Amino acid sequence: MNFWKSTIGQKQLVGLAGLALAGFVLTHMLGNLLILVGPRAYNEYSHALVSNPLIYAAEVGLLVFFLGHVIVAMTLQKRNWKSREVKYAVSASGDKATSPAKKSLWAQGMIILIFVVLHLITMKYGEYYTVNYGQGEIRDLHRLVVDVFHQPGYVIWYVICLVLLGIHLSHGVASSFQTLGFNHPKYTPKIKLGSCLFAAVVTAGFVVQPIYVYFLM
Repeated sequence: MNFWKSTIGQKQLVGLAGLALAGFVLTHMLGNLLILVGPRAYNEYSHALVSNPLIYAAEVGLLVFFLGHVIVAMTLQKRNWKSREVKYAVSASGDKATSPAKKSLWAQGMIILIFVVLHLITMKYGEYYTVNYGQGEIRDLHRLVVDVFHQPGYVIWYVICLVLLGIHLSHGVASSFQTLGFNHPKYTPKIKLGSCLFAAVVTAGFVVQPIYVYFLM
């Protein structure tokens, strides 16, 4: 237990939870792309998810990973602030230079946290439309998504937050692997590149939905 209370142990916990969340984000993004197929495919996929008896266990697990990632990351950030007895600037060309993305990880995380809460309120607990494809009524989530993404303010907010998520992932995924011990001069550059590509694909995949709805529907 002492290990998990240590800085290294807590960083590994943040990394493990972060990788689990990155996997969920990828899956969620792929499901969202069904907006390009049509209302029926989108709604039936959504219904298949929420009607699955394992959905509650999955949601609890996701909540545990999410809260664990946020709470432990905030604990580490507070510890980091307290350890700074003297603030000093390091040249961007110096060995200890830190990228702006890395410096602002906690701020990105807070904005993403706010976004997730508001997104759940809007989509999961938003207006409940129904549709019937011949096998009983199911939720018409497609209609809600179209309504929401025809609001320019929400589209702008969504895109900004997803870009921030992409920045967070680009550093976070690579950092998680390094924290877990995958740190080697030969492979680290490839891990960082893979992390950036992953973040770019996820961000682009999410942004497709509001752009498609707002401009083409």
